[in-house]
Amino acid sequence: MSGTRAPAAGLREGLWRAVLDGNEYDAVGSVRAGLAGGWDEEGLLLDVVAAVQERIGVEWAADRITVAQEHAATAINERVITALVHRPAVGGPVPVHRGRVTVTCVDGEWHAFPARLVAEVLRLRGWRVDYLGAQTPTPRLVAHQHRTNSDAVLLSGSIPTQLPAAHTAITACQAVGVPVLAGGMAFGEDGRFARALGADAWAADARGAAAVLEKGLPRPTAIGQAVDGLPHLVDQEYTMVAQSRGRLVRQTLAELEKRLPAVRGYSEAQRERTAEDLGHIVDFLATALYVDDAEVFTGFLGWTAGVLSARGVPVHPLVAGLDILAGQLRDFPRGLRLVHRGAALLGGRPAPVTLPEGVAGR
Repeated sequence: MSGTRAPAAGLREGLWRAVLDGNEYDAVGSVRAGLAGGWDEEGLLLDVVAAVQERIGVEWAADRITVAQEHAATAINERVITALVHRPAVGGPVPVHRGRVTVTCVDGEWHAFPARLVAEVLRLRGWRVDYLGAQTPTPRLVAHQHRTNSDAVLLSGSIPTQLPAAHTAITACQAVGVPVLAGGMAFGEDGRFARALGADAWAADARGAAAVLEKGLPRPTAIGQAVDGLPHLVDQEYTMVAQSRGRLVRQTLAELEKRLPAVRGYSEAQRERTAEDLGHIVDFLATALYVDDAEVFTGFLGWTAGVLSARGVPVHPLVAGLDILAGQLRDFPRGLRLVHRGAALLGGRPAPVTLPEGVAGR
């Protein structure tokens, strides 16, 4: 690309203002201005649109935009992608001259935006791409491989709680002779969970994924099992915690109501939201047990504490919930260690407090 192209910062700011205002016409106009300013489609997708999408998530977490604004901005960015890669001036799709791949999200993963970016970049580079979108059930993904015999499956995951499902998808695709390239924040910033789960390769972003594919991924020959490489699963702690999720949430919520007077006064909606938050805690705990990595759990707790702080919500109910959860995990040494580490991260055992109305139910 030309060294005289329009500055990226200006394009990002223009797109940011447009999506924040809910103005899809200005949003599309901003990337078209980028094309006129010397950018190509791939650069705009990855250096402008993706950067703005990341900012959307950061601004939501910091409580500077609402959930509705976040959803609207994401939807506009999706339409910007379509307008960018399906322009009449392009004169049709890029001819396929490489091979055929499947780009999809892990079953249960709703964050499809990163996968969409990868799919469009690969199309621009001459791959035939079957883009399956969000939360593709593994049996459907495997059935698609039987029909298409892809050169590779690119599996995207943003939320670590879907790692067990990702593991199932990886082993299932490999069992029918299709290599798997994993990507997304769920697999760790360095791809360590992709390696732990036996993926054939990992890439940090769309350009990295394209580079891996261009080098070539050999077809798997050995058929593995889902527990291969994860000997710690023999202790059954992951299975027991995952299967006990509902009970753990109910008992923790009930004990929270006994310990914290304000929780007893929650509305039904606040109780439901608190139960949902407790469910997320158990889900991340179970995932940390699955991959045997404390950072999955402590990282989520740290992120949650940051979100609460941005909204002026104290972490006392969160710490109290961990204390109660620890009492239910006395027979699970790995799980108990994880909960204790999480509580230490958030400041230790809770002191008796009187909370403002609706604190944990936010």
